[in-house]
Amino acid sequence: MVREQYTTTTPGTSLERPKNEYIYKIGIYGWRKRCLYLFVLLLLIILVVNFSLTIWILKVMWFSPTGMGHLRVTKEGLRLEGESEFLFPLYAKEIHSRVDSSLLLQSTHNVTVNARNSNGEVTGRLNVGPKMVEFHSQQFQINSKDGKPLFTVDENEVVIGTDKLRVTGPEGALFEHSVETPLVKAEAFKQLRLESPTRSLSMDAPRGINIKAQAGNIEALSQMDIKLHSSDGVLLLDAETVRLPKLPEGARGGSGISQGLYEICVCPDGKLYLSVAGLGSTCQEYSRVCQ
Repeated sequence: MVREQYTTTTPGTSLERPKNEYIYKIGIYGWRKRCLYLFVLLLLIILVVNFSLTIWILKVMWFSPTGMGHLRVTKEGLRLEGESEFLFPLYAKEIHSRVDSSLLLQSTHNVTVNARNSNGEVTGRLNVGPKMVEFHSQQFQINSKDGKPLFTVDENEVVIGTDKLRVTGPEGALFEHSVETPLVKAEAFKQLRLESPTRSLSMDAPRGINIKAQAGNIEALSQMDIKLHSSDGVLLLDAETVRLPKLPEGARGGSGISQGLYEICVCPDGKLYLSVAGLGSTCQEYSRVCQ
């Protein structure tokens, strides 16, 4: 800007215009002006690029007033639509799926669910691995939909609350120690077999043992001896015919004592006793056992 001096004159007079001895320039000129315009243009470009990137991010991430992408914020909490991947631990009070779909927890290594107390200590842990499912807690329990305990495990015992326990394996059930149960029953049209391959098989009951086969036979096989012992009562064989087909027969002329043979005798009340075998019956000689 140039500052000029003006002199007013009257018509008919002529005065010489004074020379402009003092001229002041105000503003930005030259390369400074070009740099300023370039800087302003650069700011505008950066503003447009940032605005475009913001719009692009909002569109790609699916931002909306109710959430972001598959994540929706509702009154009940957070809702995820589709598959979701968590890179760090997830803390939640409740996790459930939609009504029309199932809940799937998937991992390349294992899935671990921890329960903690108010002090942050782990009180229960469920670890689902590629080869084993582990559960660490004081008690493990499975309930039915109406709240009835179906399976309970703790340090002292295992409780099965169902009406029937069915073992479908071809080798049956293997018990290393004692088993306490009121009933052992086979499936319909299947055989029931109690076996101890290398040791003895013992069945104890304070009020008796009842073995029943309604449509077949009962067989007791042993490598050595089979002993039927009753401490206070009697041993009752209730059948039309009692057969001992493999009893040894003695030779004529020898006594029963020398051959180690005995005769089985029956008392009038059904009691059985042994007498030394002879050429004839010797039951009468030992009938004092029946008195």
